[in-house]
Order: sequence, then structure tokens, then C-alpha cells
Amino acid sequence: MDLPEELKYSKEHLWIRVEGDRAVVGITDYAQEQLGIISGVELPVVGEELEQDDSFGSIEARKTVAELYAPVSGVVVEVNEEAGESAGVINDDPYDGGWLLVIEMSDPEELKLLMSVDDYLEHIEEE
Repeated sequence: MDLPEELKYSKEHLWIRVEGDRAVVGITDYAQEQLGIISGVELPVVGEELEQDDSFGSIEARKTVAELYAPVSGVVVEVNEEAGESAGVINDDPYDGGWLLVIEMSDPEELKLLMSVDDYLEHIEEE
């Protein structure tokens, strides 16, 4: 299982890579392994405002359909069209090609509520 140390993680198995006042968001390697082969993803539209912990879309796999929850508040400034058209990229490369969206954060203080890689590993063990 690949969990880059420089990322932040949510309890809902999303990762965040902070780039200035923006956050690139995707699902973790652990989440894609648990879901199995991903067949589709529903993403918000550019310009949509998200509140932390609000549902912003869903991801579909053979086993289930899972809701996706915003790890931070802000405005969607970009979505990964490739992931929307060919969701298998999420299985193949969850941290680079399989990212889901970019949020311009409205409250960077919310990042303090997310987990480090060590905290996330502990969270996975407790589930």
C-alpha cells in the first residue's frame, strides 16, 4: 500500500496535496484497493462551492457505490476529466493521474483536522 508522507488524509479515505491556497484531492491507495476495480466516478462541476465533510460526488466499483466527502471547504477550480471518462486511472495511479479535483481552499485552518500518514495508518487498523 502506497501512502505518501507529504500528503494529508481524511477519515473518508481521501488524500490532499496542498499547493499554495489550493488542494488537489483524490482517493487513497488503500481505498482503491478496498473498492476493487473502479468503473465510474461522479465529480462536481467547476465553480461549485463545497463545505468540509459535504458529499461532492461518488465513486462506483463492482462491489459498491461510495460517497465522496470534501476534506476541506472551498470552490472547485478543476476536475480530472480523464478520471471521469476512464475511471481505471484511479486504480492504476491514485496519487498522480487518478486525482479527482482541485479545491481553492476558503479556510486553510481545516487542514489541521486532517491526518498525517501515521495517523491514517492507525485509522485504517482501527476500522
